[in-house]
Amino acid sequence: MSDLDIRPVTEDDLSAVVAMLADDPLGAQRESPDDPTPYRTALRRLADDPNQHVVVAVREGRVVGTLQLTIVPGLSRRGATRSIIEGVRVQRDERGSGLGTQLIQWAVDESRRQNCQLVQLTSDASREDAHRFYERLGFTASHLGFKLAL
Repeated sequence: MSDLDIRPVTEDDLSAVVAMLADDPLGAQRESPDDPTPYRTALRRLADDPNQHVVVAVREGRVVGTLQLTIVPGLSRRGATRSIIEGVRVQRDERGSGLGTQLIQWAVDESRRQNCQLVQLTSDASREDAHRFYERLGFTASHLGFKLAL
């Protein structure tokens, strides 16, 4: 039995989640841990959407990981439903412990439970360690992603 609990995020978890989002060179540029207001607003929107699943991994009462799983119904692939994994983060002192694998496995299992036919994710091109991690878990770098900042 695992000592890890993966459960929906709560407002009480937000400071820990935002700290993880900000704890790398990319996140440090785009996150604002000192202002919780936009994160609270986003959490309320996410909580109101049944296709959004933001979870935290908790070990011994401490938030040690997080991710967001979005369920997307679609027309392509014969009306397939897919899921998108976003915002995967693991506390720095937990990296290499298998926690990331457990989080991704939770997301894949939940995707199956939601009758998804495909799980997809994107990872910043600079995150080479993350790319190797996802490939070890069976993901294939099959597409090139594009973004447009608004």
